[in-house]
Amino acid sequence: MCSTTRAVSSTTRGPTATAYASAGDLAAALRRAAAHGEHEARIGAEDPDWPDWYARYMVSERASTESS
Repeated sequence: MCSTTRAVSSTTRGPTATAYASAGDLAAALRRAAAHGEHEARIGAEDPDWPDWYARYMVSERASTESS
């Protein structure tokens, strides 16, 4: 196992490239994004576009965290 720490990228295209400092940081962001399940519960159906929603949420959240 390598002891080098690498950033975990969630996307690498365009100006919205987003990186997480560790797998734990990415996992925490995924847990926060899980709130999307509450939206699905409210509408009473699965959201077929959930990957798009998660991606936008996580990029937006990271952008506001990095600018703080």
